[in-house]
Amino acid sequence: MRNLIDVTDLSVAEIDELIATAEDMIAEPDKYAQVCRGKQLATLFFEPSTRTRLSFESAMLSLGGSVLGFSEANSSSTAKGETVGDTVHTVSCYVDIVAMRHPKEGAPYAAAQYSEVPIINAGDGGHNHPTQTLTDLLTIHREKGRLDNLTVGFCGDLKFGRTVHSLVNALSRQKGINFVFISPEELKMPAYIKENTLDKNGLSYEETASLEEAMPKLDILYMTRVQKERFFNEADYIRLKDTYVLDPEKLETAKKDLCILHPLPRVNEISIAVDSDPRACYWKQVKNGKFIRMALIMKLLELQL
Repeated sequence: MRNLIDVTDLSVAEIDELIATAEDMIAEPDKYAQVCRGKQLATLFFEPSTRTRLSFESAMLSLGGSVLGFSEANSSSTAKGETVGDTVHTVSCYVDIVAMRHPKEGAPYAAAQYSEVPIINAGDGGHNHPTQTLTDLLTIHREKGRLDNLTVGFCGDLKFGRTVHSLVNALSRQKGINFVFISPEELKMPAYIKENTLDKNGLSYEETASLEEAMPKLDILYMTRVQKERFFNEADYIRLKDTYVLDPEKLETAKKDLCILHPLPRVNEISIAVDSDPRACYWKQVKNGKFIRMALIMKLLELQL
């Protein structure tokens, strides 16, 4: 039995395989409509989510399976004091696979020790979000035709952004990737990512506070929101929340084939005027998320056509 706690739990070859399966699902969805018939997915979301939870549910339903679960901790027995381990152990007796989101880093890994079925980490605090990363990789592959030899800019909250941390870890295994980290001083990429992933593997990266300065060199621009829920001090959040706002003017120096990504939800860090720009790929990301999760569910359940 396999879990997906961190994107690096999957080899590069396995990620390529998932992308290929998802591409086939996009082309011929009817082929996969009954693959999970009789199978059940539990969505255990101890933290609010719209896209990720509904994407998992849509994915399982599109495979012919069924779904049960909860969307906030207060609606589970943890509100009565039950441990996460006991909750997961109980639910794993009812279903075939579990997608779990939790505000505490490492909670899905701990939960996996008690589960009788595969656990998928659907986001744990500011740590990891592997299925969003798979979504990002599928989108980059569909837009660029490759995952290597790219200059990738990450802009906004790089300190608490679990989607950023996961994607950096995944792309660091590809050839010819150059990273550009764009953030205020207070929200810079954590030292452990730079030391353990980038420096350790001799990868190229630069840090800047200027989006305008970085823009012309980027193949991919990954925008993120400044996350209010990760701040201990509201005054710091208010001071930093509007640091970067992407608008058509800032895109004037960008490459014609730039790919703009955002894990969503956005607040105001991307102007709605950018939505009509052909380089805006974040709504494509949303669609791709369902198909890559379909492919992942099939893989972890060891199902084939």
